[in-house]
Amino acid sequence: MDAYTSFAKVYDMFMDDVPYEAWADYIGGLLAEHGILDGLVLDLGCGTGSMTEALAARGYDMIGVDSSSEMLDIAARKRGRSGSDILYLQQDMCGLELYGTVGAVVSVCDCVNYVTEESELIEVFRLVNNYLDPGGIFVFDFNTEYKYKAILGEQTIAEDREDGSFIWDNYYDEEEKINAYELTLFIRDKVHEGLYRKYKETHFQRAYTLREMKGILERSGLAFIAAYDAYEKRPPHEESERICMVAREKGKGLT
Repeated sequence: MDAYTSFAKVYDMFMDDVPYEAWADYIGGLLAEHGILDGLVLDLGCGTGSMTEALAARGYDMIGVDSSSEMLDIAARKRGRSGSDILYLQQDMCGLELYGTVGAVVSVCDCVNYVTEESELIEVFRLVNNYLDPGGIFVFDFNTEYKYKAILGEQTIAEDREDGSFIWDNYYDEEEKINAYELTLFIRDKVHEGLYRKYKETHFQRAYTLREMKGILERSGLAFIAAYDAYEKRPPHEESERICMVAREKGKGLT
């Protein structure tokens, strides 16, 4: 089953510990450091639009791209409630196609780890470089191999809420550097009281090292600027679970 189909129904409920507002402040600060205070910004792998909405509230003209129609349906409902003017497009990251360039591209919640072939990630970053304004900025995060090996590893995670529950069976293949997790979801039926429906999904992510990620940026044409430990202003270390990277468009004549 494709990722983020059934899970889209309960994604926000189980991701309520993600500090989107704090992350949006951090990203906004990085963009401001590089002269991007407003204008068009693309949220690549926008999911249900939480970060897209947060950046829109900070004055950016937002475009959200995601491959999951189910996630975009939820994002569209949020747009209706907020009254924001966000353009959502259903596209795979490897086939990104915009009408013009943007001042910045952001991608959060380890979206890039879902691109499990290095050659495909190079293509994604090449497309990002292509659709950035001259000197535009790319901010993204990724899960580290340390997180997959030492934190997630071979374990089962379960969580129960009033409207749903999940069982997360995690496996990490150190040789292939692929993390797989099988989700079993029990989602409360909103029509039939007391009834829960069962769904299953399998997700795959690739572990990339910081050195590999820098190389991929270089081969895609982007210029590496900085790497940080998660959403802090300190450098990554051996036990960083998430790394935030900043890159700049290169090749359109701006030096």
